[in-house]
Amino acid sequence: MGDQEDLPEGWEKRVSKSQGRAYYLNVHTKQSQWEKPTDAATSQVRCSHLLVKHVGSRRPSSWKQDKITRTQEEALELLNDFRQRIVSGEVTLAVLAATESDCSSARKGGDLGFFGPGQMQKPFEEATFKLKVGELSEPVFTDSGIHIILRTG
Repeated sequence: MGDQEDLPEGWEKRVSKSQGRAYYLNVHTKQSQWEKPTDAATSQVRCSHLLVKHVGSRRPSSWKQDKITRTQEEALELLNDFRQRIVSGEVTLAVLAATESDCSSARKGGDLGFFGPGQMQKPFEEATFKLKVGELSEPVFTDSGIHIILRTG
């Protein structure tokens, strides 16, 4: 128990079953490392998303289209169709995002990497933090457009 108390906030000491060595686990991100941490673990999440912009989006253009003219209702309809295809197992979010997302993250299958509180628009951040790893969100509305979010870490 003494070892645990020396660790910064949000870290646990574990022992590797394969190597018998101690390692350290960030309880928020579930990432591990061999070196003893010196800073508190940050509460970060990782996600991928698919964004559909509309005429009311903050920047109604994308890598796919210079001028986006679809209405918010049309964007939502498109997104709901994409979500249904993902949920049914027909296609993965990563595959669909690569061709259909209006975000430049499309080239990475929608992956936005890790982020912490205050780094994304509030509705996007709140939706992502509420998801469990592997869970897909309902449509999320932000100034950028409408998203479906897959929490990956």
